[in-house]
Amino acid sequence: MELKSILEKHGFHFKKQFGQNFISDKNLLDSIVAASGVDENTTVVEIGCGAGTLTRALAEKAKKVYAFDIDTALQPVLAETLAGLENVEVIFRDFSKVDLKELESEIGEYTVVANLPYYVTTPLVTKLLEESDKVQGISVMVQEEVAERFAARENTPEYGAITAAIALKGEAKIVKRVSRNLFYPRPNVDSAVVKITFDRGRVAVKSEKAYRQTVKCAFLNRRKTLENNLVNYFSLTREQAKEILSLAGVEEKARGETLSPQRLATLSDLLLERGLIK
Repeated sequence: MELKSILEKHGFHFKKQFGQNFISDKNLLDSIVAASGVDENTTVVEIGCGAGTLTRALAEKAKKVYAFDIDTALQPVLAETLAGLENVEVIFRDFSKVDLKELESEIGEYTVVANLPYYVTTPLVTKLLEESDKVQGISVMVQEEVAERFAARENTPEYGAITAAIALKGEAKIVKRVSRNLFYPRPNVDSAVVKITFDRGRVAVKSEKAYRQTVKCAFLNRRKTLENNLVNYFSLTREQAKEILSLAGVEEKARGETLSPQRLATLSDLLLERGLIK
């Protein structure tokens, strides 16, 4: 039975506040799983499993799938679409409120694969970057514009705070572009699959907290120079800001988006040494 018929059969109604757009195209589902690198040894956490189409495709390859969703109205739908699968555990919880340390103590290392609702994409990826010790990779379907930001390089309009945050822990690549016509219901934008491969320590920093604060400062106001942002964010004198930028090898009139993650790391270490970040 096709997805639309299953949803109608169980009287399911899409809820705008959850940003629900489901995928039913088997070729697309298989290509997402293949791009994620999931195999028989992989534990998968899926965030926003929806009607379970991606969940089933993952379960066919993975060791175990923990499928999270916030909408309990999907219970009868998932009972049908995931029937016969013994390696899937559906958890009706808001993943943004899950204690990752607690979850990871139970499931060990894992990979995240998800068709994320657009409105929660950046907060959820940030949560995984900042709170997780055991996530090995993240493969997510996101709005194309967001995908461009995740995988951007410095000195481009797309480069921003989330790009620099990802770069501290791993490398993001767009692995697939996806037309809006492959979703039900059809969203107003095209999507892309981004794969973040974790490589903790790829950018050496003395303090992750200091790096995050520096990134926040750098992108505080994109129109202003980094010098101005330093003065405003850390309450520095202009002379102090100039000196720190000089020591970090940053041009005087540079803006935040011109700094590579490595340069942001150098700057954060200097701010930490000066006691400007506690």
